[in-house]
Amino acid sequence: MKTKLKSLILALAIIATTSTFAQKKEIKASESSINWTGKKVTGQHTGTLNLSDGFLVFDGENITGGEFTVDMTSLQVTDLKTGEGKEKLEGHLNSDDFFGVTNHNTAKLVVTKAKKEGDTYKVAGDLTIKGKTNPITFDLVVNGDAASTTLKVDRTKYDIKYGSGSFFDNLGDKAIYDEFELAVDLKM
Repeated sequence: MKTKLKSLILALAIIATTSTFAQKKEIKASESSINWTGKKVTGQHTGTLNLSDGFLVFDGENITGGEFTVDMTSLQVTDLKTGEGKEKLEGHLNSDDFFGVTNHNTAKLVVTKAKKEGDTYKVAGDLTIKGKTNPITFDLVVNGDAASTTLKVDRTKYDIKYGSGSFFDNLGDKAIYDEFELAVDLKM
């Protein structure tokens, strides 16, 4: 009986100690930003996306997990002013040629592991876009209650092949590069 009681007390002490150090930090979505850049042979386009929600889990100073949801319906083009060109590009990016927002209105990143190196974390995670999930790695800089990263995403891994020179011949100056870039600033 004493052995069982000691084991129970030890187990409770371990659980209490572990939960004391693990801290879930919610991301302030309205204060955070996601800027995207997509490049093509003849130039580039830039825009924004909104974060729906997210959090990082810390054990002491180490990130042990996290999850972020992006509202794909918030996609905006910022390099074109109001008018037909802006509306046409936003419509095309929302279509099935690109992000298929009607059927896939969110994208998600789940942090699977992170290794701290100074103020930077080498983060590995699973990114889901258009219902397809692929592993991704990137550096995340954490400074107090803020974090930032710039990551490149190969759109063809998510079945976004429109205008890709990797899949279509003779595109000439209409080719769109496979990778797009996301500059993310998070507030916790």
